[in-house]
Amino acid sequence: MRAVLVLYFKYFLNWNDDFATSIYHVFVALCYLTPILGAIVADSWLGKFKTIIYLSIVYALGQIAMAISAIHDITDQDRNGTPDNMTFHVVLSMVGLFLIALGTGGIKPCVAAFGGDQFTNEQENQRRTFFSVFYLCINGGSLLSTIITPILRAQQCGIHTKMECYPLAFGVPAALMVVALVVFIVGSPMYFKAKPQGNIMLDVCKCIGFAIKNRYRHRSKRYPKREHWMDWAEEKYGKLLIAQIKMALKVLFLYLPLPMFWTLFDQKGSRWTLQATTLNGDFGAFIVQPDQMQTFNPILILTLVPIMDNVIYPLIKKCGLNFTPLKRMTVGMFLAAMAFVCAAVVQLQIDKTLPTFPSASESQLKLLNMAPNQISVQLPGNSPLQLSPNQASPEYYTFDTDTVTVSIGSPPTTRTIALTKGKRQTLLIPGNLANTWELTNDLISKPEKGANAIRFVNGLSIPINISTAQVEFGITNPFLASNYSLLKNGKQTFTFLSASESCTVEKEFGFGSSYTYFIPSTFTFTTNCGEVITEAEEIKPNTVHMALQIPQYFFITAGEVMFSVTGLEFSYSQAPSNMKAVLQAGWLLTVAVGNFIVLIVAELAKLPKQWTEYVLFASLLVAVCFIFSFMAYFYTYIDPAEIEAQFTDKVKHDDDDDDEDKPRKNSKSEIEMVKQKDDHDNPHQTKM
Repeated sequence: MRAVLVLYFKYFLNWNDDFATSIYHVFVALCYLTPILGAIVADSWLGKFKTIIYLSIVYALGQIAMAISAIHDITDQDRNGTPDNMTFHVVLSMVGLFLIALGTGGIKPCVAAFGGDQFTNEQENQRRTFFSVFYLCINGGSLLSTIITPILRAQQCGIHTKMECYPLAFGVPAALMVVALVVFIVGSPMYFKAKPQGNIMLDVCKCIGFAIKNRYRHRSKRYPKREHWMDWAEEKYGKLLIAQIKMALKVLFLYLPLPMFWTLFDQKGSRWTLQATTLNGDFGAFIVQPDQMQTFNPILILTLVPIMDNVIYPLIKKCGLNFTPLKRMTVGMFLAAMAFVCAAVVQLQIDKTLPTFPSASESQLKLLNMAPNQISVQLPGNSPLQLSPNQASPEYYTFDTDTVTVSIGSPPTTRTIALTKGKRQTLLIPGNLANTWELTNDLISKPEKGANAIRFVNGLSIPINISTAQVEFGITNPFLASNYSLLKNGKQTFTFLSASESCTVEKEFGFGSSYTYFIPSTFTFTTNCGEVITEAEEIKPNTVHMALQIPQYFFITAGEVMFSVTGLEFSYSQAPSNMKAVLQAGWLLTVAVGNFIVLIVAELAKLPKQWTEYVLFASLLVAVCFIFSFMAYFYTYIDPAEIEAQFTDKVKHDDDDDDEDKPRKNSKSEIEMVKQKDDHDNPHQTKM
């Protein structure tokens, strides 16, 4: 659903690029903030199984709300063509996104853990296989969705209006979510369902809070210093819990620079998708939609993960290099920065192809000679221009005045033309200069979504009806221009129809262009009628190919494999047995913070050029990369199981009366934790 989300914001809700990007990243951030809530609900109240069911229902309701919000079949519109009740669509879509964020966040920390619960300690190989298949399914689903969902979105649907089918793009995931939920519920008798055992995150927070409070209370110098500030919690909490928190805090401290990676990574679904809308997606045998470019991410993941594990890492090891997990993560961050350098280079190439539109204090004028003979035109500040019969001037002329004096022919016929600041306009010069000189308003931005803006100027003395299989241009009156209509890329067949005659003309279009076609007075309804129609190119089609985005997708995916996959493995290996959920929540929190950073940097920087914003993000990540490498240099790898064993053995053999003089509320909880560990080793003894 995220694949088409930013396009839904821009083209359906009519938001600008910056606002669409901001809301997109707020949504993603919420998706990674709510897992904390899901973990608390699962551990303290409902358990993983019921949490998955209940919040999956919320998830499905959110998808259904999104599908309904995209149903836009309105016949009553205002003068600008905007539906009167757009507020309804905006509100319902925001409600839907909130429910999706709540649902996905709620089940995110539970699904993988619930799968892991199905295996005992003696089934370590099976558990490892399950997580590999689980990860494969995630990326397989991502691959299929980024191919299929844009195809569904590109379909035209509606009863009264024909527009892109966002209801289908959102509705299919909603239906599949319902099917997945039913399948999950049907499998209920086969699952081992661990009972809620209390929220370890809450215990950790209480312990840390007590340590800080106790340290502040005993800040006087007469109290002896302790080796670690967490040791101030020993008066109330057990040494095992304190030791586990120390280990977790070491890892969490390393998480501080990590959000910057996600700041860059998640922009492939926003800024990069918007960038793709200005590119040429024609790959010959097929056309790639802008939101389908994200397909390269899961394809490259499925390719790079086995290559990294089986080729690159072993090769580095054979070379005698100690390529530790933290070093891999550092390299992954650097590769993500390189991806944004590539994105900046692509953006520079795009900017070179864009036309120069008038500023707010300027106006631009193009001339169209509708006469069957050549004319000479004199514009202020320009050399005399010779306009061929039935042809337009090759370029727009820029003026900073409200009016311009146009002189045509010899002896000259002079008219003063009133221009509009900030606009592009075309002056239609009739064959009989005594007639009215019409002025048309032209486009002042590239057509969006790679569409082509087409209009016709009728030089005949009779009205003509013009249409294609996609668009009805309607009747174009004599010596006037039609409105612009948007056409897709590829070959289009135009039908010209008068009161009694007709003919067809074929034209080939690229992506993002704008043309004016002039029907001269010599036009006749014959089989070769298209030969006399002249073409004026106002905006060139996209010439930068979408394939140029592949390097940036390669670098960002290689960075993801080295950063994200390695980071999860590192966190798992360095986490205490009962703190893995805490570190998982911390990891997901870095993703949320990263998406908020996108909003902060973009709003504060307000850079006029998109390529400069890409360079800014790349520079920030490189700086953070150096900070992280410095922190990693001083990190000492540990074996949590070995440290925990020292305390666990002591707890198992301690007599309840040994510490009567020193109250320790967590002594019982430590024993309970050991007992729960033993229960999990033989889960089918207590299977529900």
